Amino acid sequence: MKSTLLGAAALVALPMATANAQSWFDQSAYPAYPGFYVGAEGGLNWLLNNNSYQMNTGWAAGGKVGYDFVGPRIELEGMYRQNNGSGVVGYPNGTFAFRSGSINQVSVMANALYDFFPGATITPYVGAGAGIAFVDPSIAPGCTMCSTQFAYQGIIGVGYNVAPGWRLDLDGRYYGTTNPGQYQNNNLSVMLGLTYKFGQPAAAPPPPAPAPAPAAVPSFMVFFDWDRSDLSPQARQTLQQVAGAYRQRGSARVVATGHADRSGPDDYNMALSLRRANVVKNALVGDGVPATAISVVGKGESQPLVQTADGVREPQNRRVEIVLQ
Repeated sequence: MKSTLLGAAALVALPMATANAQSWFDQSAYPAYPGFYVGAEGGLNWLLNNNSYQMNTGWAAGGKVGYDFVGPRIELEGMYRQNNGSGVVGYPNGTFAFRSGSINQVSVMANALYDFFPGATITPYVGAGAGIAFVDPSIAPGCTMCSTQFAYQGIIGVGYNVAPGWRLDLDGRYYGTTNPGQYQNNNLSVMLGLTYKFGQPAAAPPPPAPAPAPAAVPSFMVFFDWDRSDLSPQARQTLQQVAGAYRQRGSARVVATGHADRSGPDDYNMALSLRRANVVKNALVGDGVPATAISVVGKGESQPLVQTADGVREPQNRRVEIVLQ
């Protein structure tokens, strides 16, 4: 029973973990763009000495400037490391003494790195570098960082894009120096760094507000009895609404288009449709609409509202359409 419950819990947790990982490595989280960056870094340093010294955990701090090609990066890095320790020191006169002191070193490195998921929230990376180091030759007092040596390092780490342009890095490094016949050392470092990349793209402007929908053109319709052009009481009420809409708009063009059904000859229906349009015009003038603002059109039976065969009486086709423009 217990194993069954554990299995069910694992099945539930797996999709959640997968979705969370996908969000961390989603490369659309931050815009990936090329640009220069600067940074500061610091951390712990373990000096693995091949002389007879016992070195304590030390520290390291430095800065860098680089260029990100989106994926590949190159940078110039300066770093200071210090470790305290003790051990037997040999002197040029052939004597030996047990002493305590520190090893100080400054390095200037050219690094090449590669980000695996540029633009993602979490960005693993690897890198390597080479340069020059100035190192204390001994823990004993004397010349400070007077040993010039070739320096090299390997880097593996992970970056966290905390905000546009800002990135937090945590990495582990192997760092070594060498010069035949001189003091050599090997180091392991854990570094925490903060960088800022310049030239981040400007935020996209908000989309323009949608254009307001064009106001609907007021339109009205009145109907007539068969072979008639006089107005019914209902038609007169409709025309009073037309006159009110005209006054509300202040100024407009009124177009009255007359129609007829297909129950008579074409030429007769054309004349009938025009008479109906003029009756509407006269009624509107009586309700206060200027005659100069009204146009009349006769369409006869050419534009039926309801398609019928020739000779059919259709009430919906005996009409005048009034449009305010």
